[in-house]
Amino acid sequence: MSLTNKVLLLTGGTKGIGRATVLRAASLGASVVFSYLSPNSSATASEIITQIGDPSRALAIQADASKLEEIDKLVNAAVEKFGKIDIVVPNAGIMGMADLAHATEESYDAHFNLNVKGALFLVQKALHHFPSLGGRVIFISTGLNTASGVSPGYLIYVATKGAIDQMTRALSKDLAKKGITVNAVAPGPTGTDLFFEGKSEQIVNFLKNQSPFGRLGTPEEIADVILFLASEESKWVSGQIIRVNGANMV
Repeated sequence: MSLTNKVLLLTGGTKGIGRATVLRAASLGASVVFSYLSPNSSATASEIITQIGDPSRALAIQADASKLEEIDKLVNAAVEKFGKIDIVVPNAGIMGMADLAHATEESYDAHFNLNVKGALFLVQKALHHFPSLGGRVIFISTGLNTASGVSPGYLIYVATKGAIDQMTRALSKDLAKKGITVNAVAPGPTGTDLFFEGKSEQIVNFLKNQSPFGRLGTPEEIADVILFLASEESKWVSGQIIRVNGANMV
């Protein structure tokens, strides 16, 4: 599997699945552009570029992926450096916890602005710089959308990822005429900062034990599936939501 001469644009690239995807894509020969939100993450972004080993193939941009003007900045920076975009992964997201009684307009807006609006318009704006025929769009969904035991506290989060699932289905039809495949990866419990936030050791162990493998997934395992979908080997896969969960169906 090779991504040589491909340009990958990813949001939220300094942690977890985003970071693993950036590093793995670069190891497969891609040039990578990734965003980070906080100025405090600039040192981490620099470390990632150093780890890639070839600064000419990597670019990190501070940008708020929930705001259209910031998305424009990110896309323009990618095109200015590399001249095109081949693969888009709207990875940045938030996962707050609140059931219906505690849901707020502020939380709703924050989740939908980043998880849905940001993802949609990143694809729209990047599309102008895709090859004339071909390209890859890979969304990040969640295994919670098919889990039987989803907590009421994930109400707003799973609503945003339900929107992502339907965007995947609709855009796969819309963009097929351009030779672009559109898929989503739906991770199960994965050992990222976002996953561990707010969870007790007891809850983490419970979720580990729901998989017959007795463990969480790793960001690198999710990244491998994302990059399969980015590769030529997946050219007949489109409109799919790929569950990557180690048989964990909680």
